[in-house]
Amino acid sequence: MAMKIFTEVADRGGFTAAAEHLDLSRSMVTRHVTELERWLGSRLLQRSTRKVSLTDAGEACLNSCRQMLAISQELQDISGKRDIEPHGQLRITSSVSFGATHLTRAITDYLEHYPKVTIDLLLLDRSVNLIEERVDLAIRIAGELDPNIVARKIAPCKSIICATPKYLERHGAPEHPDDLQHHNCLTYTNFGKSEWRLSPINPNSNGGIVGSGQGNDEEIVVPVTGNLRVNEAAAITQAILDNAGIALQPSYIAGPLIQQGKLVKLLSDWEPAELGIWGVYLSRHHVSAAQRTFLDFLVKRFKGIPDWEI
Repeated sequence: MAMKIFTEVADRGGFTAAAEHLDLSRSMVTRHVTELERWLGSRLLQRSTRKVSLTDAGEACLNSCRQMLAISQELQDISGKRDIEPHGQLRITSSVSFGATHLTRAITDYLEHYPKVTIDLLLLDRSVNLIEERVDLAIRIAGELDPNIVARKIAPCKSIICATPKYLERHGAPEHPDDLQHHNCLTYTNFGKSEWRLSPINPNSNGGIVGSGQGNDEEIVVPVTGNLRVNEAAAITQAILDNAGIALQPSYIAGPLIQQGKLVKLLSDWEPAELGIWGVYLSRHHVSAAQRTFLDFLVKRFKGIPDWEI
């Protein structure tokens, strides 16, 4: 009980918030944490009038408590001593663009099926340290992941080169990837060099491709330049819609806008390098029922061709 209470105090940043969540009195929560500190012989929390923070010993204790609580839950589930319905809190992080457009709706649908689960969703356009930031599941969009990372692929993530009809009226449409060097290309600050990797679709036996594109069956790398670099997809999307230039956008953003006629897909005979939408977590051996069912839910929801693909 003390480990569970200590973990809640650390996660919620205070004794009062933990007491409310656990439906206990504040004095009861304080007593359990104090007893745990006395048993360990170390102060785990720095207390102030506004908040509590973890000491170095508290950080180490928190990680151990999480592992022991996960093992305890596994044993209880195996022995049938508790309801197997998913329950408890999940702390999830995602990019702002995917979280706002698709993940939030998936979460609300999941919670309708599993009302005993609560979810804290953090929308951040940076990678997080799962341990330091106490994250159960990170939804990441990337190519191939480091083999040491524990992850499950949720769905493919294609990209689309696009612009508005108005921009194309003013500047014309590129007919070959090399033409992109003569356009204002909007890019991301967090991808280092501004290079777009493209491969021809449907290469024929002569090394050419079916359609208006030119090239062979090998990937080409096109250096692009522009007057705007941004670190967040929604801002680039708005800049495209304001006729500022051409951009390479995830299909989950660009697809619906193309279907609405607000954007035009360019270089349709060429395909940007495909990424993946991944669920990243700490361990395959200590996965809660809530975490497992949520990942299963996402994989099933986005199985095959997601509805945003065109």
